Amino acid sequence: MNVTLWIVRGPLAFAFIAVGTMKLFAYEKFKARSEKKGPTGITRGLAAFIGVAEVAGGIGIVLPMATNIAPSVSMWAAVGLSTIMLLAIGFHVRRHESPVAPGILFLRAVFGVFLARGKQRARRCCRRVLPGSRFARTCCLTLRTRSY
Repeated sequence: MNVTLWIVRGPLAFAFIAVGTMKLFAYEKFKARSEKKGPTGITRGLAAFIGVAEVAGGIGIVLPMATNIAPSVSMWAAVGLSTIMLLAIGFHVRRHESPVAPGILFLRAVFGVFLARGKQRARRCCRRVLPGSRFARTCCLTLRTRSY
């Protein structure tokens, strides 16, 4: 489970940081790309806010688990990014864009939920093996000290 979580976490964090950075520092390029089908109504301030949220979330997915400092922040970052992606799906569907954009956003949201739930499931699975036994306590202590 640990390897799977890191395989999902790395590319997802890279994607969020890359897109968020573009919204932050290359607003004109972002605006030109997003207004191909007509005006979007996204102001520079809103794009900057979304960009900051995506960059912070991308960093929040990886850094707490890599350093093992406040690893629960990683779960909340994944939940926040999934919320952003679900709202973005509504935005793109309302603009009648091709189904590819909402599909990609949906996959990013699903991966975010997977990251948020991954650590909790690993702990619960360990406790179900032999509840109250020495093996379960050792396994759960190991899970708490490892980074996901």
